Amino acid sequence: MASRYQQVYQSWKNDPEGFWANAAEAIDWIKPWDKVLDPDAGTYGRWFTGATCNTAANCLDRHVAAGRAEQAALIYDSPVTGTKKSYTYAELTEEVALLAQVIADMGVSKGDRVIIYMPMIPEAAMAMLACARIGAIHSVVFGGFAAHELATRIDDATPKAILSASCGIEGSKVIAYKPLLDAAIDQARHKVGSTLILQRPMAEASMTAGRDTDWTEAVEAGRKAGRKADPAEVAATDPLYVLYTSGTTGQPKGVVRDNGGHMVALKWSMDAIYGIKPGEVFWAASDVGWVVGHSYIVYAPLLHGATTVLFEGKPVGTPDAGTFWRVIADHKVAALFTAPTAFRAIKKEDPDGKLIGKYDLSSLRTLFLAGERADPDTIRWAESMLSVPVIDHWWQTETGWTIAGNPVGLGQLPVKYGSPTVAMPGYDIQVLDDAGHPVERGKLGNIVVKLPLPPSCLPTLWKADERFRNAYLDEFPGYYKTADAGFVDEDGYLFIMARTDDIINVAGHRLSTGAMEEVLSAHKDVAECAVIGAADSMKGQIPCGFVVLKAGVNRPHDDIEKELIQLVRQEIGPVAAFKTAIVVDRLPKTRSGKILRGTMRQIADGEEYKMPATIDDPAILDEIGAALKGRPRA
Repeated sequence: MASRYQQVYQSWKNDPEGFWANAAEAIDWIKPWDKVLDPDAGTYGRWFTGATCNTAANCLDRHVAAGRAEQAALIYDSPVTGTKKSYTYAELTEEVALLAQVIADMGVSKGDRVIIYMPMIPEAAMAMLACARIGAIHSVVFGGFAAHELATRIDDATPKAILSASCGIEGSKVIAYKPLLDAAIDQARHKVGSTLILQRPMAEASMTAGRDTDWTEAVEAGRKAGRKADPAEVAATDPLYVLYTSGTTGQPKGVVRDNGGHMVALKWSMDAIYGIKPGEVFWAASDVGWVVGHSYIVYAPLLHGATTVLFEGKPVGTPDAGTFWRVIADHKVAALFTAPTAFRAIKKEDPDGKLIGKYDLSSLRTLFLAGERADPDTIRWAESMLSVPVIDHWWQTETGWTIAGNPVGLGQLPVKYGSPTVAMPGYDIQVLDDAGHPVERGKLGNIVVKLPLPPSCLPTLWKADERFRNAYLDEFPGYYKTADAGFVDEDGYLFIMARTDDIINVAGHRLSTGAMEEVLSAHKDVAECAVIGAADSMKGQIPCGFVVLKAGVNRPHDDIEKELIQLVRQEIGPVAAFKTAIVVDRLPKTRSGKILRGTMRQIADGEEYKMPATIDDPAILDEIGAALKGRPRA
């Protein structure tokens, strides 16, 4: 069908407040707003000031009342434990109301913070919704996070209580959470008085008398007594949650999300961007510890009346590279949303897609990719294997939903490989030079968004308004700095080429590492790659490429490396000064799949570095250091 995108985007530009007021009609409000946007409130304006609401009631209770009580709300699929379980809207509402009362009985009330330190199990989603139900502010910390990093978040959020589980499972490894939690509580200056611990049979935890409460026992006691919490009335501008950005050093950076604007934008996005109708199955293959898990495992699908999948497993190894296809077939998933790194891992293990043929994927209409730049080779591979549209889109922890995308629900626009397509309503995207002047079409620059940011975007950082202004608003007055670099082409399509600190300066030429990665990933033997800018006494910086090969490639690494160097020379030119390509077994990543290019650069330059808090496997950094030894760059 013809896309309505231009018409819808123009309607937002013509009347931004009218556009969002219309979208807000899809949400149940306890009290309507005084102003759609109050430009004088907060650091750049606040949405739906004066309104009151409850996010959990909009996710659950209203669907039960509207006739969706027996529809599946949440499907739990855990290949690592061999468990599948489905909760209807009625059942999930009941469980959340019971848990909310338990949390309230621990002394938590509206405005208090609760840290959630959980694996990918249904209780993690229930914990988030239970906090929202009573007006508490949740802060989810990725399960298995190191004790020191958890302690810094405890000190910043100053929670009244912590909700956790005895263990999580990473692939085939059982990770005991309780010792990490106990160590973090001991280290933290802020002392947490109450914890709720869910015992999992894989590794039961020892309990601390006077502090730890058994989750299951407390919920069951409440069930027998009929004690359930009603939804609290909160301001639309009250925080729903604080989410600390991954890889922070020193003082953690807590992104604040409000209740009202968050609901409006996410509800709108499910139909307009993802093309999902209420009652359909949507699967975001992420973790609740990351923003994608917040927005598109827990909140958006439930706000929309869809069915969401919560998956405890990995794209490969649980048990094989066909696990995604099995989940889609088992649960009739209509749209899958995951990170490009997941598909690169699948492609590496099963480059010919032999496992795909074992499953009925007829329910799948669309694959959405985000979290890292989606290289054209991965998109083409997924398109050819799945025979569905593969949609790249771009957004950030700070925004909570899509900045630029291809709105399937409004009618898909033509795909341009390497581009997340165009700005979504609410976002006036511009590209500026370092002095703050607009650059011409096709020229690389700083990607910024004109203020005010749309609903759901962060109004500030937790307890740090000045830091928020310094980090995001001061460098380009009147704009939000995304810290991404790229360009807009003649058709208005946006291309994200790198984080601004990944733009390298080679003998005065500003070059994008993303463009070089695009070339490397197109090589027939390459599964995934990363390019960094390493310090050079002559040129300032020179690029260094690391590549992981597809499974089954047995050619000499020297030959492949020479081909890669020649390929970059052909496609980008001698100006790139690309002379180092190194084959490695794996790349260092965060647990959400983002490649740690900054840390790799520090290793290449011989700098001291702090171990990234969210690294998946620290041993990989030693492997990168070893691979660099004896090379010209080392």
